[in-house]
Amino acid sequence: MNRRGSLTRRLVLSGRALAAWRPTWRWLVGVVRGFLVSFAALGVTLWVVPGEQVPEGGTEAVATLVVTVLVVGALLRPFLTALTVLTGVAGLLVIGFLAQTIILGVALSLVPGIEPIPVPELVVVAWCVAVVAAVLNWLVDTSSEEVFHGQVMGRAVRTARQREVSGPGLLVIQLDGVAQPLLRQAAAAGAMPFLTRMVRSGEHRLRGWHTGLPSTTPAGQAVLLHGQTAPIPAFRWYDKQRGRVLECSKPADAGVIEGDFARGDGLLSQDGVSVANQFSGDAAYYALTMSHPRLPGSERGAAAFAAARSGFARSFVMLVGQIAVELYQGRRQRLRNVVPRVPRRGAFVLLRGLTTVVLRDLAVSIVADQMARGAPVIYVDFVDYDEVAHHAGPTRPESLRTLESLDNLIGFFTELSAEVGRDYEIAIVSDHGQTQGSTFLQLEGRTLADAVRGIVEGAPRSRSHGTPAETLGPANLLRASGRRTLLPPRLGRGREDGADRHDDVPNVEVVASGSIAHLYLTGEPGRLSRDVVDRLVPSLVPGLCAIESVGVVMTRDAAGVLRVENGRGHRLLTADGCEGGEGEDPLAAYGDLAAADLYALEAKHHVGDVVVLGRFDPVLTEVAAFEELVGSHGGLGGWQTEALLVHPADWDVPDAPLDGMAVHTALCGRLVQLGLRTPEPSETAGADDASDPTLQAAR
Repeated sequence: MNRRGSLTRRLVLSGRALAAWRPTWRWLVGVVRGFLVSFAALGVTLWVVPGEQVPEGGTEAVATLVVTVLVVGALLRPFLTALTVLTGVAGLLVIGFLAQTIILGVALSLVPGIEPIPVPELVVVAWCVAVVAAVLNWLVDTSSEEVFHGQVMGRAVRTARQREVSGPGLLVIQLDGVAQPLLRQAAAAGAMPFLTRMVRSGEHRLRGWHTGLPSTTPAGQAVLLHGQTAPIPAFRWYDKQRGRVLECSKPADAGVIEGDFARGDGLLSQDGVSVANQFSGDAAYYALTMSHPRLPGSERGAAAFAAARSGFARSFVMLVGQIAVELYQGRRQRLRNVVPRVPRRGAFVLLRGLTTVVLRDLAVSIVADQMARGAPVIYVDFVDYDEVAHHAGPTRPESLRTLESLDNLIGFFTELSAEVGRDYEIAIVSDHGQTQGSTFLQLEGRTLADAVRGIVEGAPRSRSHGTPAETLGPANLLRASGRRTLLPPRLGRGREDGADRHDDVPNVEVVASGSIAHLYLTGEPGRLSRDVVDRLVPSLVPGLCAIESVGVVMTRDAAGVLRVENGRGHRLLTADGCEGGEGEDPLAAYGDLAAADLYALEAKHHVGDVVVLGRFDPVLTEVAAFEELVGSHGGLGGWQTEALLVHPADWDVPDAPLDGMAVHTALCGRLVQLGLRTPEPSETAGADDASDPTLQAAR
């Protein structure tokens, strides 16, 4: 259809919608409320601003200005939204910030009796009005989330009425880091009433699936979105071929990683949408996706959010509120001497607000817009719980409160699915869980890299990549989304040059991800066998085993037999299970699947020459993390490997234990049943055939 025909069609549909519109009590209440809130916000702001913008007794002038602002806003916002779409990310940021100023400036020029305001002051006044209005809405509604959802719903319904889309659809909502046992606990405590009703009604089933190693978002989404189990050994790792560390919280690295394994047949490859994910799933449309961070130029959902009356203003107010809440909650933990805990200051204070407010609101707006436009399958990741639980603790009160907000989102999308053209089925998944514990640094008084330096005498170049960079992902994503292009990653040896270099001592790269760490002897190509490691650095493995907070050290021999050990015993692992050993079983505390999980890790790419797991205490269910995170994942022990799946009861999902490949197969299979996906040859097998050897061994 040409542009003129499309415009004619939109005008016809808009005319039909206008002819069918009828005023309702709800609409009238909304109009009155909007007028009163705007009147109060403008009155307070103009009274506080220096000078006499409004003459004495100018109530009528303020009321006229309010009406004018509402009318001008209704007329200009569609234009501002279109302008934002045309200007891409720069427009999203600039127009989102200046939309209120433009509307107020035009309204002031039309209303007599109010003194004009210079442009610099006008920007401040416009934002003051928006902030006061957001605070008033928050006071009226207890939480402005309902107001925001109502406005998003209204925009989506108007968009849907202009499009002729019907048939089934699938929306997959990922609750990042939420373990299946935690969800059951939250359901019993009444923290997620909507999701609990979905399960209690029998319309949906709650299942668990085992992540294996590593228990991280990149590994989880590689299998859920792409059906790939081998490429991800941790959240970050050393690539010996490229000679540098790859880190999944860096958009450039995430793009390189996806480029290495994506085959073009991912879950979202047939007209799907990826929002706020680690990887794209080969989606035709993506936004806020780490491996493809730039917002597409046609991002109407984000544009509408930017130009909305409560979009940026609400997010700004709520972001400040989250910062205040985080400072209060962190101080309360310190005063109560809650143990274990980590410092909750610095960058995380701002990052919590970015994650739980700005990114979430953007994602909600984009998903709602795509549902209204009839995208057949959408996959969105909400990281609220994971971000807070890392620093507060997986089962602490502030972490559980984020589940209430996520439950509201599930209810909102369920309600929205009934208002748009497609009949969306909703599935809820997670990618891993979390396990609580004191950190290695707190327990040992030094980092793992410091310990390696002490063990390997004369190896000053041992480095740690254990900074909790996963928490920096939201900031990296927002920064990268503002770029038109991404520079190719700089390749290099990844070493620190220094005057104290000892060329006769191998460089040991210590790369930590939660409670798992991979150690690489970077001067030697490929995965090294145990005899080579012992020849090059004979003190390394014995020294690691002697550390109390190290739970398991894993190496392999030239024949592929794995040796797992600690200071109290060792076991040998083969494809058939454990074969011999001495002393205490180092895997006993980690559960029945630990041996199979470690053996499956051996088949992944870029595994370290030596792999280390943090010690797990099965009595307290606490794990020692190599990053400064009180709630961690990536390794073994506790709930970090126990992800969840909530799916409609009529789905064809095996009753056998599930792994990530089985969940991916079930999602793809459902799309085929709905007529939304042409099956690939590899998808003709059942989920049982595709399941991980870890679970097969456990059956």
